[in-house]
Amino acid sequence: MANIEYSTEEAIPFWRDERILRILGQAVFLVVTVSFFAYLYNNMMTALEAQGMLPSFKFLTHTAGFDIGESFIEYDRSDTYGRALLVGLINTIYVSIVGIFFATILGVVLGVSRLSNNFLVAKLSSIYLEILRNIPLLVLLIFWYSGVFIALPRVKEAINWGSVYLSNRGLAIPWGIPTETWGIYTIILLFALIFALVVSWRLNIIGERTGRPPLRILWVPLSFFTVAIIGWILLPQAPLVLDKPELTGLNFSGGYVFTPEFMALFSGLVIYTAAFIGEIVRAGIMSVSKGQHEAAKALGFTTLQTLRLVVFPQAMRVIVPPLTSQYLNLTKNTSLAVAIGYPDLFAVGGTTLNQSGRAVEVITLMMGLYLLSSLITSVFMNFYNNKIKLVER
Repeated sequence: MANIEYSTEEAIPFWRDERILRILGQAVFLVVTVSFFAYLYNNMMTALEAQGMLPSFKFLTHTAGFDIGESFIEYDRSDTYGRALLVGLINTIYVSIVGIFFATILGVVLGVSRLSNNFLVAKLSSIYLEILRNIPLLVLLIFWYSGVFIALPRVKEAINWGSVYLSNRGLAIPWGIPTETWGIYTIILLFALIFALVVSWRLNIIGERTGRPPLRILWVPLSFFTVAIIGWILLPQAPLVLDKPELTGLNFSGGYVFTPEFMALFSGLVIYTAAFIGEIVRAGIMSVSKGQHEAAKALGFTTLQTLRLVVFPQAMRVIVPPLTSQYLNLTKNTSLAVAIGYPDLFAVGGTTLNQSGRAVEVITLMMGLYLLSSLITSVFMNFYNNKIKLVER
């Protein structure tokens, strides 16, 4: 029997090997990208050196020399640029956190209402969502500021509800002034927070053991406020003294005044972002199979129990990822406050840039701070998303 000889296949040349070409393509792309940004960097440094303005952050220690209309910390025009930027950052963080909280509540209500069996409720929610999602946010903020809050009655004709005043100068409300026992009370509040977290952890264990998730949204805040109220009562002096606003001349004295700029930005961001959150919630609820609703109904669950115990735990896996994007959008959209005069990070940074002439440094700081806030939000939401995601066995 004749021997059959098999010819061995020749090796593929490297210029035709897809594995080598893939690596070579990535290397070329990396070299081109690095070279492009290196060219831009060298061009920028050459231009700055010619003007005698090499990048330096020493300007942050120089006197700012400008006022800021609204600040949650002590600030004076004799303070430094660094302090001014800190004021803008705190203003941005404050309106972002409060806006996210209220936009989430309103968005959930809108999303659930759009799926309501009540024709009027469903249609009104649908109209709200369709209108708000198709209006540019900048236009909405300017309208909300100039057409609503600035158009309110003057201070002397302010709308009054007891100790609350609403006028074109803003919303004046009673405010607490710290006393000598406030330092001790902050420790009590910290203990109340730890106690509430322990209660939440124990309720979670009980829910996993019994298969009936307890109402943590009720018991956790109740635990916190119970300890806080007991601590308030036991202190020899109230940690806060209520200061009520009073009309004095052409302005208010005492209390705390939320400026028209803050109110316009806050309300505009809330009603705008809530429209998108409402659609996300509606899509998440609809992703849960109809059989889940019918099974809950067969077990005798009420509509509220069905949403809380059956629908939302499953819908959250669909809701959380796009919800994270909306939270990030709200934080970045605060930069539009410059159009209505609210001193957020972007507005204060713009003034700092004009005063100091340090464009590169100021823009770099603003981008870095916005990036940091976005990364913190993403980390928290990704942690929550990993916690609730469906685990396959």
